[in-house]
Amino acid sequence: MQKEGWRGRYYEDFEVGDLYRHRLGRTVTETDNTLFTMLTLNTNPIHFDENLAQQTPFKQILVNSCYTLSLAVGLSVSDLSEHVMANLGWNDIRLPSPVYVGDTMYASSEILAKRESASRNDVGIVTARTTGVNQRGETIISYERTFMVYKRGQDPRDSLQPA
Repeated sequence: MQKEGWRGRYYEDFEVGDLYRHRLGRTVTETDNTLFTMLTLNTNPIHFDENLAQQTPFKQILVNSCYTLSLAVGLSVSDLSEHVMANLGWNDIRLPSPVYVGDTMYASSEILAKRESASRNDVGIVTARTTGVNQRGETIISYERTFMVYKRGQDPRDSLQPA
């Protein structure tokens, strides 16, 4: 018997106060950090020069903080973003602890607010706070993200899914 796989949450599925512990974790490699740093033209050598990094208070290469943000967002996609039409913004981004090559990030998201869109009847607007922690349980990132998410039956991508 064929069963439908997980297709994500629609606007109606989010409730203020819901807490999602995102299933996946991700260990950061040197390749991840170096490629992201070079791809984004971030030339600060703290992200790729081991000799220089050892002269800093951190004593090792720091993972690019924009990669940390991107990874935290990515970890939340299966629970929050499968039916997102558009991101509206990120606020209150905090990076309380450094991330190093070899650290593993885990994330969770709490729904802070939801409301109907004033300009579109096919989407609603949701705000979530996502927190990323490392393998030692230290908070390494937190931020609030506001996004437009389709209502059930309104996502045009649903008709593109194979039967």
